[in-house]
Amino acid sequence: MLIVPERDIADLMTRHAAYDAVEKVFAAMASADAYNFPVIREAIGHEDALYGFKGGFDRAGMTLGLKAGGYWPNNLEKHGIINHQSTVFLFDPDTGRAVAMVGGNLLTALRTAAASSVSIRHLARDDAKVIGMVGAGHQATFQLRAALEQRRFEKVIGWNFHPEMLPNLKAVADEAGLPFEAVELDGLRAADVLISITSSFEAILKPEHVKPGTHIACMGTDTKGKQEVDPRLLAQATVFTDEVAQSISIGEAQHAIAQGLIGESDIAQIGAVVNGDHPGRRSAEEITLFDGTGVGLQDLAVASAVVDLAVEKGVAIEVDF
Repeated sequence: MLIVPERDIADLMTRHAAYDAVEKVFAAMASADAYNFPVIREAIGHEDALYGFKGGFDRAGMTLGLKAGGYWPNNLEKHGIINHQSTVFLFDPDTGRAVAMVGGNLLTALRTAAASSVSIRHLARDDAKVIGMVGAGHQATFQLRAALEQRRFEKVIGWNFHPEMLPNLKAVADEAGLPFEAVELDGLRAADVLISITSSFEAILKPEHVKPGTHIACMGTDTKGKQEVDPRLLAQATVFTDEVAQSISIGEAQHAIAQGLIGESDIAQIGAVVNGDHPGRRSAEEITLFDGTGVGLQDLAVASAVVDLAVEKGVAIEVDF
């Protein structure tokens, strides 16, 4: 079995490689060449942690496995490590043997950012100039860096529950040579693309905060009860997702579905746009919304890619197992 430790991931996996892996697996899902297994996600009754498993099988890429991990909200304060912790396990689909164990923390951040950037590339207007961020935590910086590569943005604006965290976004904007402006929620109407990446259980982004033609990537809702967006926005938008089953059960669409504002048939897979089976954006005035719930196949795709890179560069650790 091969081991790729967390410490080696940063030197192996790039944003571009993560984007390519995620885009391909979304296409495979839409073509029914890949499918996710049911998600297990539980509160363990210790340290307020959520722990679970996401897995699946990609027949096109011959990738089988799971990601184990979750969210420990006290990690940063108590232990000086990030709150999200995970490990990816890959298995040989021909024999069932374990073939690799891969550190999943940075990969999770990269694949989540890649998912929203896939949606921006395929759904945002070509003339998008202003990108707005709702959330300014650890993952938000990954989201912003990946998003800035998808359009010729000229400005970054941002809002966060805790304004003292907004310098995180400004630092990324500075790296890109772009101006940054902290705004109130009403100020988000200036954005052509919006990314929400929070752990909120209450709607933040409302219809009055979004102008016609905006593309919204909702990336924080991945658990029953979580919510970043007013359900009325989904009713006004053309809605896309990574996986429809997750979108309606643990994603942003769960609330709009529960209120009867949209139906399951109103949600399209982003992979269908990648494949050319769905036209995606149809007009400059259309609001498009991507409900990124985070699927196990994303993790397997980037983990498989990083294992190949580790073998190629001679840094994979081989152990008898």
